[in-house]
Amino acid sequence: MSGTARLDRLLANLGYGSRTEVQRLVDAGRVLLDGVPVEDASARIAVTADLPSRMRIDDEPLDPVAGMALMLHKPIGVTCSHKEIGPLVYGVLPPRWRRREPGISTVGRLDKETSGLLLMTDDGALLHKIISPKHHVTKHYVATLARPLRGDEAALFAAGTLMLEGEAKPLAPAALETLSPTSARVTVTEGRYHQVRRMFAAVGNHVEALHRDRIGALALPADLAPGEYRQMSPADIAAIFA
Repeated sequence: MSGTARLDRLLANLGYGSRTEVQRLVDAGRVLLDGVPVEDASARIAVTADLPSRMRIDDEPLDPVAGMALMLHKPIGVTCSHKEIGPLVYGVLPPRWRRREPGISTVGRLDKETSGLLLMTDDGALLHKIISPKHHVTKHYVATLARPLRGDEAALFAAGTLMLEGEAKPLAPAALETLSPTSARVTVTEGRYHQVRRMFAAVGNHVEALHRDRIGALALPADLAPGEYRQMSPADIAAIFA
């Protein structure tokens, strides 16, 4: 993000409060730029990539400006929704981040009982680039199955002819790698509703556990525990499309 913005509007959009509340922060000397208290909440400031390192509020660095992208280790039992009852993925974020404008959205969804790598961003262009079918971004899952693999699943998934119940269009080719008699790694490029679970249902099996460990070449970091998140670097974002 670049350009200039009124300080009160910028901080309001980042979730620090209404413009009146931001004015109070400024009046109390709680907003510093380059170590100096800001005196005018209506002042226009340059919004540059280094602004979070130059501005502090209550002695904490400014939150990332618009264009934030996060990777989250989604736990089981948490829903990718703003409205459903029960624990939501947005609940793991700082409350202030849930008031940002534009808002943070999940990049696609993982169902409630699926764990693993989930991306979140307030960058609409990035979100649509990742989910757009024309970019063929791969999603990699490890599935634990109720019954042993038959042996023909890899060929069926790769054929591009597998039909899901209730749909009129076959799935795009997908890859299956056997990990054990009752587990497999599945790589898909689509994002249909409960796709991997329904793929195994179509061949007479049932997914007991499902975990997404990679999107494109971006792997879920081993040190990112369930429920933890971190901001993605430019290299992380590039890896999605590698």
